[in-house]
Amino acid sequence: MKKNFILPAALLLTAALSAETINFSADYMKGTAGSKTDSTTLEGNAFVKTDTMEIKADSIELSGDDFRFITAEGNVKGTNSESQLEFDCGRMKYDRKTKIARLEDSVHLVDTANNVTADAQIIEYNQDSETAVMQIAITLKQKDNTCTSAYAIYRKKAQMLEMSGNPKIVQGKDTFRAQEITLNLDSQEITLDGRVRGTVTDSQKSEKKTEAKKDDSKPEGGAQKDGANPPDGDTPPEAAPEGAPSDPVESEKGDSADE
Repeated sequence: MKKNFILPAALLLTAALSAETINFSADYMKGTAGSKTDSTTLEGNAFVKTDTMEIKADSIELSGDDFRFITAEGNVKGTNSESQLEFDCGRMKYDRKTKIARLEDSVHLVDTANNVTADAQIIEYNQDSETAVMQIAITLKQKDNTCTSAYAIYRKKAQMLEMSGNPKIVQGKDTFRAQEITLNLDSQEITLDGRVRGTVTDSQKSEKKTEAKKDDSKPEGGAQKDGANPPDGDTPPEAAPEGAPSDPVESEKGDSADE
């Protein structure tokens, strides 16, 4: 026989599923009890804690056999202590048996262990395989990398990112595009496949140009280089000392002797 109940909530449940203990609290709670498909809804400052997950939201529903499913809606914030992940979104559903969490609506995910942040409309994270499948308007940032695409798979343990759907990586001043891009987040190695294009800035070339300008400048003290024309307004070089014949004079003497 099912029983309906509604009461202030600050209780503890021990679910048979993996003998996991669920702690939860809220301003009030309503639901049904007395069968294998119990359903409990927490409203107002709802909070649920399992062995590996902590979830806060405007409302949280526990449902299914042994409260297998946890569904949270409205200002969802959570942490996964086993995977060292933090997240916030508009809605989430977590399956305690498969340990798969589906996050939806402006998802922001932070891998605190590897200093990686990801934003997307949908992120599905498998806790056992440590894999996040991301969809729609993806932006992932790590070190000097900003990665964008429509679809991506983040393999947390291997630190590999696989992107498709107009993928692009901006790495400092360099840009890489292709049909598919793979980034090794440890070694920073990028693999591009299909319609590859991009831009790379040669920083060494810029340094050489700067050095060349310094070489062309005046020596200290304002002296001119050999053969350099004086700038307008400068004093012309001093005339030769008196008595020193010039080359044109000697040439004239030679011509008259021949006559």
